[in-house]
Amino acid sequence: MSLLSQYMLRTILASTALVLVVLLALAGLFEFIAELDDIKGDYQTPQAILFTALRLPNLAFEMLPVAALIGSLLGLGALAGNSEIIVMRSAGFSVRRLAGMVAVSGFVLLIFTGLLGEFIGPPLDFYARDMRMEARYQKDDDLGNDTWVKDGSVYLHLERVNTEFEFGSIYVFRFNEDNRLASIALAENSGIDEDDNWILHNVRETRFRDDGVQVVESSMAVESFEVNAELLGSSLAKPLSLSARGLLVYIDYLKRNNLDASQYESEIWYRASRTLTVLVMPVLSLAFVFGSLRSGGAGGRLMIGVVVGLAYYLASETLANSGQVFKLDPAIVNWLPLAVLCAITAIALARIR
Repeated sequence: MSLLSQYMLRTILASTALVLVVLLALAGLFEFIAELDDIKGDYQTPQAILFTALRLPNLAFEMLPVAALIGSLLGLGALAGNSEIIVMRSAGFSVRRLAGMVAVSGFVLLIFTGLLGEFIGPPLDFYARDMRMEARYQKDDDLGNDTWVKDGSVYLHLERVNTEFEFGSIYVFRFNEDNRLASIALAENSGIDEDDNWILHNVRETRFRDDGVQVVESSMAVESFEVNAELLGSSLAKPLSLSARGLLVYIDYLKRNNLDASQYESEIWYRASRTLTVLVMPVLSLAFVFGSLRSGGAGGRLMIGVVVGLAYYLASETLANSGQVFKLDPAIVNWLPLAVLCAITAIALARIR
């Protein structure tokens, strides 16, 4: 990498980091204020502060495209204001070469965004939500956290679900190939062991046969359902609290059981397009630093960045939510804003003389 490329890389990354810190400070403040309305039980102000802090990586992932655009505009705009971009053009640097140099910073941001959205943000978000739930309701015996799970022709109703995967009583409904009820089993206590086997205690099963009804009782039964601890944890987590791998595994489970996976498919396509957008934003900002913005101040560049970034954010969020409501293809609605952004970038760069 040339010294000039390193110089532009440092300029863009420094400006982006500054913008991201400001955006996170505002978002964290609003998140904390919203949490004050949910104070309950052991969930008090210190826990609300911790919850907000744990949510910041996921918020940073969502804001990085806008931060990259505004930061690139400020950084490249400062270079253009000092005529450094003009000197580069006079030295023989083409627009394509400058775009390639700027894209290096976008690639670095892309790697950072990918790591943040896969390994840092989701697990911290899941921990934060679980911590808040336990703090708010650990003394509430009436908390209804029962759930239903499907495993092929078997339906499970769990009385409660906790992080130790102890479910209390459980109903097991089995259906035959004709979708007729074959048996109903009730276990007084249940859980999943280290080998992902379901252990049922004090089981009473009623089997429906053509010639009558049979009742079978046992002190313990071991079942091998497809639903393991990982899948059950995924079913209880919000899509944004799952890693890309967790999303893919859970989407595969939902489709094999003929369940609706659109919400999780939309999340994974949204996450992929949001990550790649970070690569495009610095290149798009290059088109704005020529012409009138070259002589404009930081306020003008900031306004352009805010308007474009806000338009992109609102468009992507609206399309993603509309796709789920109107059952549109998740891939199309989530990639469309990025495709439009790439087209605008290509046209804007082509118009530069």
